[in-house]
Amino acid sequence: MPHVDTDVKLDFRDVLLRPKRSTLRSRSEVELLRSFTFRNSRQTYRGIPILAANMDTVGTFEMARALCKFSLFTAIHKHYGLEEWKAFAAQNPDCLQHVAASSGTGPSDFEQLEQILEAVPQVRYICLDVANGYSEHFVQFLRDVRKRFPDHTIMAGNVVTGEMVEELLLSGADIIKVGIGPGSVCTTRKKTGVGYPQLSAVLECADAAHGLNGHIISDGGCSCPGDVAKAFGAGADFVMLGGMLAGHAEAGGELAEREGKRYKLFYGMSSEVAMRKYAGGVAEYRASEGRAVEVPFRGPVEVTVRDILGGLRSTCAYVGAPRLKELSRRTTFIRVTPLGPPLFGPGD
Repeated sequence: MPHVDTDVKLDFRDVLLRPKRSTLRSRSEVELLRSFTFRNSRQTYRGIPILAANMDTVGTFEMARALCKFSLFTAIHKHYGLEEWKAFAAQNPDCLQHVAASSGTGPSDFEQLEQILEAVPQVRYICLDVANGYSEHFVQFLRDVRKRFPDHTIMAGNVVTGEMVEELLLSGADIIKVGIGPGSVCTTRKKTGVGYPQLSAVLECADAAHGLNGHIISDGGCSCPGDVAKAFGAGADFVMLGGMLAGHAEAGGELAEREGKRYKLFYGMSSEVAMRKYAGGVAEYRASEGRAVEVPFRGPVEVTVRDILGGLRSTCAYVGAPRLKELSRRTTFIRVTPLGPPLFGPGD
């Protein structure tokens, strides 16, 4: 018989953070840099733990160059070739500590990952990304990658429940990507009926990960700086952004002009557009689980990054957290009615 979990599950729009007394005189005093030592690689990280998603319209080399100036991270999409990686490494060696090489679990993915990491040894992060992180095939692929690269830090996902977070950590991952269906160009919830409200997923998965000295990434569902703050408040160690970074000069996607306005195409990696581009179309046994939208051109990403970081500093000041590290300990969520339409929703 089907089981119904009647516990309330919440998204970012369902809550606000309650303000608390603070000793901070100014938001400028807030420290956003964080330091981590990872469970399996034993590698150390220091930076502001916000990262660009490994989508070809977001996780580009150009984006990495822009974000690393702020000590932000980029999961580079998997569709760059070996020579492109070599050229990027030659021109931007300082950025390499702030990027991950991404991979799926296809027949050629492991070989390509090996080639990139052998050619560019300064890259110490791997992002293993699939839509369904619950498959046994994915877990075995993760184990194979860990065996081949014992000293690299591995991000793996996506999942939304504590028990799978634990399995992936015990199978060799260091950082678990959390999120199924919350992305602004993801249609998984509509096409499959599968998913999990993102705030609750982060709360539950962070608890599971931290119990094993692991870390998590909140991946998807952020449409404004306040959502980024809520993800960190819920216990996320990193927050991954797609739609919030799309449409900028450094993002991928063709720049088009219509009626005097400029746009860039932004699409999910399971969309028909992406599958037509990289796989020759949507296979007959599956459905597209993403959509394509035209995002108004937004200029340099630097302006948006400063807005996100400024909002995050203000959050910490409102709740009395002098460091981003302390935000989750200072967070009390209050439930509210929905605050407005989602990003790229009707009327935007």
